[in-house]
Amino acid sequence: MSDRPIEILFVSSADVEELALRTEDVLGAVEAALRAQGNGEVVLEPREHLVPDPEFHGHFNLLRAYVAPLDVAGVKVVGDYLENWKLGLPSELALLTLYDPRTGVPRAIVDATEITERRTGAMTAIGARHLARRDSRVLGHVGARGTAFSNVTMLDHLFDFEEIRVTSARAESREAFGTRLQEALGKPVRVLETWQDVVQGADIVVEASRLPEPEPLLRTEWIGPGTLAVPYGTMSAVELSLTSVMDKVVVDDWGQCKAGRFGSLRAHVDAGLLTEDTLHAELGEVVVGAKPGRESDDERILFWHRGLATTDIALGHVIYERARERGLGTVLRYR
Repeated sequence: MSDRPIEILFVSSADVEELALRTEDVLGAVEAALRAQGNGEVVLEPREHLVPDPEFHGHFNLLRAYVAPLDVAGVKVVGDYLENWKLGLPSELALLTLYDPRTGVPRAIVDATEITERRTGAMTAIGARHLARRDSRVLGHVGARGTAFSNVTMLDHLFDFEEIRVTSARAESREAFGTRLQEALGKPVRVLETWQDVVQGADIVVEASRLPEPEPLLRTEWIGPGTLAVPYGTMSAVELSLTSVMDKVVVDDWGQCKAGRFGSLRAHVDAGLLTEDTLHAELGEVVVGAKPGRESDDERILFWHRGLATTDIALGHVIYERARERGLGTVLRYR
């Protein structure tokens, strides 16, 4: 056995906060991961799920990938618990482990809760950059917890909306969300009661609700010509007819979208309404120019993203490298 010690860098939430990654840092890391995927330079395994007990109202997601241009592999475990808010806890808590892909030696353990939130917001924003109308001025966002804040702030970073509408199931949650967004963005945010008021007439619609079970609350008739719809809730909130009005359906990764227990278009896949033949593209293909994004202002486009392990790893890699540069994190003796 080698006498060479193996050390792991633990990067806590406080360390991640101190690094203060800029929006452009996050967008750049996520787009680099998409570019690597579009060029066939990743290994991306479909996510797995663990439901310890239905009575706990939550589950774990296990995401695994290798990103060749970064020379790193990784595994993220994220808990998604619907009622954590009652305990004053985040709905999602995550840990990411990074590894040397050639030896299997672990490099880092990173608090990935913020990574999960920000890479999801970046994916929503990059999808919109390629798939929404460039003159999009009205954002309608359903959902106020977890990744919602990053969705809105990163989209506004790219589009500088004239109007932002938000809603969620609980009045106190949506009001607090609206206030937080107004303080962060320095512009008014409309907090509305109904999904229809938020969605109808919006140029970009993001559905990030947290439903206990599938329920078609987002109506197909509210999605007008030229709209980009981004539904990605764990439990579906859309009607089966939604895909029938779309000119293009784009996903983050077809391999994980076509299988598994959860996802906003799970019923559409199971019913044969979304197949590999009817799918327009994966976003990575659009990013590298292998497939077109939006081609006209009238197109209705749907972008379904389930969350890419490659983006977790890319953003985690940035955090790991910068923590090392700045002497942040705690070095742990592994063996």
